[in-house]
Amino acid sequence: MIQPPDFEQQSIVTSLGRMVYYTASNKFWHATDAPGSPDMPTLVFLHGFGGGSSAYEWSKVYPAFATDYRVIAPDLVGWGRSEHPAREYKIDDYITTIVEFIEQTCTSPVPVVASSLTAAFTIRAAIARPDLFKSLILTTPSGLSDFGENYSRSFFAQVVSIPVVDRLLYSTGIATSFGIRSFLEQRQFARPERVYQEIVDAYLESAQQPNAEYAALSFVRGDLCFDLSLYITQLTVPTAIIWGEASQFTSPEIGRRIAALNPQAIRFFQPLNDVGLTPQLELPAVTIGFIRQFLKLLELS
Repeated sequence: MIQPPDFEQQSIVTSLGRMVYYTASNKFWHATDAPGSPDMPTLVFLHGFGGGSSAYEWSKVYPAFATDYRVIAPDLVGWGRSEHPAREYKIDDYITTIVEFIEQTCTSPVPVVASSLTAAFTIRAAIARPDLFKSLILTTPSGLSDFGENYSRSFFAQVVSIPVVDRLLYSTGIATSFGIRSFLEQRQFARPERVYQEIVDAYLESAQQPNAEYAALSFVRGDLCFDLSLYITQLTVPTAIIWGEASQFTSPEIGRRIAALNPQAIRFFQPLNDVGLTPQLELPAVTIGFIRQFLKLLELS
């Protein structure tokens, strides 16, 4: 998988399987001679879901924080270089492994930056274990079935639920260079010209890992979707939300409605014009600026 210069790969073992994560090499990023820079605060980046998703999704953003934080960015189980158990994945699998990952890699409450459906899982993890989280900065957090919408009833989800057809669609329509580029250009990005070859290559490498279809098809079938509006009022961790105005999966209006349900925890809601589901890939410099701002504001709030 493509990763930034002088970031190294490490791993932990979760109840679901081995989880690989990326963190900065001290000799390159840190001016001090202290191995491991133990006094640096930790900042966690969690990628979203889709064919070929991985920590690469944040790789244009997290190096900007490596001189001030101990950055850790995992491939969630079933994605990237992490293990790919051949199973049907469920919501609790990811809530549990997010908690286990933070427990094993962090020694105090941490700010977490997370994307899309994983951001919604992170909210539920923070509800279950608020002691692990210092703050949340989330891009387009949605359970994809919010306010009574049922994604699993969509035509595509129904088609992908047909045995044999699901694997065929994955191998011929999703895990190909053409399929990934088409999806990124038509559905994930606001402007197709912002999709360059490195992005396609990184998504394709992840999508073609052995057993990668299991997690991806669980997502596409809707097995991992839920109504975030039913949980959001329980959140107590200070939170900021960034929402791409051109997101085709969930509109900014859904985001505003979710934020309005819990203004005590959700302190900031920032819409971004001319950007789709993943501002961290489409407009990384802008995303970096907002993350820096929200880290400070949430610290003070």
